[in-house]
Amino acid sequence: MVTKQFSGSPEDADLRRADSLAREIFSDVANKWALLIIEALGEGTLRFTELRGEVEGISHKMLTQNLRMLERYGLVERCVHPTVPPRVEYTLTEPGQGLRRTVHVMCDWTHEHISHIEASRRAFDTA
Repeated sequence: MVTKQFSGSPEDADLRRADSLAREIFSDVANKWALLIIEALGEGTLRFTELRGEVEGISHKMLTQNLRMLERYGLVERCVHPTVPPRVEYTLTEPGQGLRRTVHVMCDWTHEHISHIEASRRAFDTA
């Protein structure tokens, strides 16, 4: 097996690794469920069932998968309280709150331009 050696500078290698990681994060985090979960948790700590109620249409499985992914990236913190049955709560971390501000700006942009977007879609679909 032949491996390709990187011939650039160490700084270039760091930038390539950072770009690759950024693409991976964007690919995972920029899905409709993750963005809706982040927006819902922006209001505060929620239990699993409360969060599922806030994110309309999400299945138990998709909520679980997305919460695990967001926790893996350090955007969501999961707190298990030692009760019977266990009480599990989810909260955005500081980086998660930062991302939520970006998501919120995207939502504001959508609301601001929704009429234009809908008109353009109708015109495109009838052409």
